[in-house]
Amino acid sequence: MLYCNLNVLPARRLLISPCLVSPRTSCSVAAIQDSDFSSDDCYSTGLTSYRELRDRFRRDVTSNNTRKALETLNTLHGYFPGKCSVHDFNYMTMCYLNSTNVTLDGVHEVYLNMKESPPRPDRLTYEILLNGLISVGGWDDAVLVLDEMIKNSFLPTYREFATLLKALLEVGSVLNAISVIEMMLSTSIYPSQRDVSVVIQALCKYQMIKEAYYLFMVLSDSGFSASTCIYNPILWAMSKCGQPYEVFAFFGLLEKKGLMLTIYSYTALVYVLGKEKMWDEVFHVFDAMGDVGLRPNLITYTNVIKLLCDDAQIGQALHLLETMENNGCEPDLITYNIAIRELCYQGRIDEIYNLLHVINEKGLLCDNYTYAALTGGLLKRGHVDIASRMLFHIISRGYTVDEAIYNIYLHSSCSSGTSREALPIMKSILENGLRPTNVSFNTYLKGLCREKNVDDALKVLDHINSFTNGPDLFSFNTILSAACKKADSAMVRHILIRMENEGIKMNVVSATCLIEYYCAAGKIKCCLRLLESMVVDGPHPNTVSLNTLLVGLCKNQHLGLAKQLFDRLKVGVSPNTASYNILIRAAIQKDNNMLVDELSREMLSRNIKPDASTYGCFIYRLCKQGKILDALYFRDQMRENGISPNIFVYNTLLKAMLNTGRFSAIIPLIKHMEIDGCQPNEGSHVILRRAKMNPLMKRFPGALKFLESIMLGKM
Repeated sequence: MLYCNLNVLPARRLLISPCLVSPRTSCSVAAIQDSDFSSDDCYSTGLTSYRELRDRFRRDVTSNNTRKALETLNTLHGYFPGKCSVHDFNYMTMCYLNSTNVTLDGVHEVYLNMKESPPRPDRLTYEILLNGLISVGGWDDAVLVLDEMIKNSFLPTYREFATLLKALLEVGSVLNAISVIEMMLSTSIYPSQRDVSVVIQALCKYQMIKEAYYLFMVLSDSGFSASTCIYNPILWAMSKCGQPYEVFAFFGLLEKKGLMLTIYSYTALVYVLGKEKMWDEVFHVFDAMGDVGLRPNLITYTNVIKLLCDDAQIGQALHLLETMENNGCEPDLITYNIAIRELCYQGRIDEIYNLLHVINEKGLLCDNYTYAALTGGLLKRGHVDIASRMLFHIISRGYTVDEAIYNIYLHSSCSSGTSREALPIMKSILENGLRPTNVSFNTYLKGLCREKNVDDALKVLDHINSFTNGPDLFSFNTILSAACKKADSAMVRHILIRMENEGIKMNVVSATCLIEYYCAAGKIKCCLRLLESMVVDGPHPNTVSLNTLLVGLCKNQHLGLAKQLFDRLKVGVSPNTASYNILIRAAIQKDNNMLVDELSREMLSRNIKPDASTYGCFIYRLCKQGKILDALYFRDQMRENGISPNIFVYNTLLKAMLNTGRFSAIIPLIKHMEIDGCQPNEGSHVILRRAKMNPLMKRFPGALKFLESIMLGKM
């Protein structure tokens, strides 16, 4: 407050007795005497008239000297009680708000000054404050002024409410907008449907669903008649957030209130049910729509078909597509593209051609999304050759395609191990007036690095600047990973220097690559220094970093160090099943049974479930100890726990049986292997070749013949 602020200044001798003036007057006089005014500005009570003070006040206001104007007005009020009116304060407030150096603290000072002593604020005061604060962007203060206006029995007009509400909505201040609407309702003034709709949609956009629901209930309880544009967005927001029970409850509330439920209301309901895979309820809602005279539209059908495809229910999706057409609702290209994508994912080639034939018959033209759905789905299923031929056909025929299609083509070429053939594709992108994106270059880089063409990848890195904003972190991490796997110190150093020059900081992926490099190169001290830096300064190691470190240390015969670091890091990094598998495998190889048992108990206490590799480690341990029957029992336990034994498990058992002369048990073992869907790999054939060369095998001619059949691929 101004008067309190001025009163703290050092007081000088007053020109009039303090007992003859009010506290407000004494403050003013003390302030005036203490101000650094020139001799002309010093007020003499014997010489200064009311007119002179008023002229001075107006000059101060006009020159935007608010502090000086307040001091003058303060003095005017003290010396000439009753002469200083609310209009003087209103005039000063208006001039101040219109000035270029306005601060909200100054506005508060003037308003609080008026509240504490006469003259009191009038309606015009609030109008000036409200309009001025809106113009300078003081949204929170404008809402407070509106609240003060109501508390002081000055009823705002609808126009004043609407002006502030519009300004708040334009800047996205939705919580303040809710406050304004509540004030409107408290004065029996209803906002427009449009304003409420904008507030609700903004709340739903920012996922403030509880606030949107609260506002709807406040409006509903006040007698406001809400339209579909108010409650449908709330239904959809709940649906998109996966809240089926909340949607059901709100849907029932709308029915109870007798509000009109449209096809979009029902579509929101089937959408959330579909997201939760509650398919019986979805089709029950379809029946309920028919009972109230509503028919699903294109949006309803397309949403449900997409959700069915996301759940791999392509059969039901195609049936619904047929039902849709029978009910007179024509699918568009988007609907067909969704179905085509899922058919490609499932490798149902014949049905894809049938659907493409239907699209052609209906006169629809395939677009980039169709091509992307076709080729992307085929690539996901591993049909790289088919996808590549299809893309080549599309591009060579001159169909208009975008960067996304070219990127898929690049991916298919790189996935098939022919990254060098991707170069013509890059040239084709340029020839068609398109610019390769970072995604294009990164796909190409990944293919080259997968084929260990790291030198070529580095050359590509130099060309990225010509077409994009330069290589990104993914680009560098791709090449850094390949260089670290090769343990090429010169190349690793070159990439790190290049990253520093480009101003690209390492992330946890980059640091994990370096951990792998240091361990592969046997530079354990460098690895430990890097790890310490990651823990202290970042990027903080994650589970992948931990597992990479454990693998590297165990390969370098540092099991003890690996266990120490594991115990230290697991406080901040969550180990997974793979983390324990790495240590258990290394402990078994070192015959450290105490550590194996300790790690097993710790897995159990942390509720970390064993996987096929975990069981494989324990089966290897039992076989190493010659306990074949126990190992077979462990394999059966795997099956009971829903884990299929893999080829590693069977190779371990096979090798142990042959080493211990259990030749007769080989045939049933291989039959079990076939039942579990495991095909012999190169490791299996190596074991079988050694077994065949064993002289003791001649005593088991049946087993020998069986082994020969497997090796010839007849089994």
